[in-house]
Amino acid sequence: MAHEVTLIPGDGTGPELSEATRRVLEATGVALEWDVQDAGADVMEQYGGNPLPEHVLDSITRTGVALKGPITTPVGGGFRSVNVTLRKTLDLYGQVRPCKSYPGVRSRYENVDLVIVREATEDLYAGIEYEEGTAHAEELAEWIEARGGHVPPRSGISIKPLSVDGSRRIFEFAFDYARRNGRRKVTAVHKANIMKFSDGLWLRVAREVAEENSDVEFDDRIVDNLCMQLVQRPEEYDVLVLPNLYGDIVSDLAAGLVGGLGLAPGGNFGTHAAVFEPTHGSAPKYAGQNKVNPMAMMLSGMLMLRHLDELEAAERLESAIAEVIREGKNVTYDMKPSRDDPTAVGTSEVADAIIDAMGARV
Repeated sequence: MAHEVTLIPGDGTGPELSEATRRVLEATGVALEWDVQDAGADVMEQYGGNPLPEHVLDSITRTGVALKGPITTPVGGGFRSVNVTLRKTLDLYGQVRPCKSYPGVRSRYENVDLVIVREATEDLYAGIEYEEGTAHAEELAEWIEARGGHVPPRSGISIKPLSVDGSRRIFEFAFDYARRNGRRKVTAVHKANIMKFSDGLWLRVAREVAEENSDVEFDDRIVDNLCMQLVQRPEEYDVLVLPNLYGDIVSDLAAGLVGGLGLAPGGNFGTHAAVFEPTHGSAPKYAGQNKVNPMAMMLSGMLMLRHLDELEAAERLESAIAEVIREGKNVTYDMKPSRDDPTAVGTSEVADAIIDAMGARV
């Protein structure tokens, strides 16, 4: 029986990445039935300024799994991130971003194998914000001042909620993930030395959950110290669990250890749905040029196959991607020794090479 999957091509370079990824996933032999749904900047005018039409959410709710290309989020202004909206609306609280070294990738590091587990619905990304100069911002500032705090004049205000329930479920998720995937250690990342009532709660709950999962090693690190140690000795870490903002930042740092965002997949997990997507953005300036690296989205598809319990197909796909990387011939410009290397191939040609590599393994 075919797995029904919502496919959201995205915008910018998203459609060409999605098409390349669809082709390699179908080449694994897994039966997939795609429900293609458009979202992002390209459909806003059609749906009254909404980049995430309701029928897209309905599709994901029905299928329970989605593969999404990158979607543009303009900096500033009132455009709400489609990614944030998806996570909030579908309660996709657990984001998993593996960062793994593949031989043949240009990097200062070797044998890095980290998994970032990011709580994706709370913290400073919860969307509780008050714009500078509005009555609500001034009212909140006055309330804080009346209770001994201070908000500088003309401030925008963002609220950082970390709940007991939200923290508990992400740590339970992380320990379950570590156990199911044979990982050795879970590290809670925080700034509890400064933010004692938010990050302090996070760390307290982490330790409680760790006591209930004593078969998996546990420790904790302050986020700034962790960043230094990841650069110095990433091999000491395994599964890192972080609140939303730190998780966003540290996952990019970890991707840099293994060659960049072109090899950084992601999965967003909730109780009733999972959405898989590359970590990088939509790179609209390269749209339609058949130029960008599709491997992060293909690796996200590999994570999706694992989620669907198609483990053998996931292994074959990852092995084929690793083989193409190791050979170094059919890769995009960003994976060549020089970015102007004339032997670089395009997005579609990378897909062809990976399909050929899987065929050679059958």
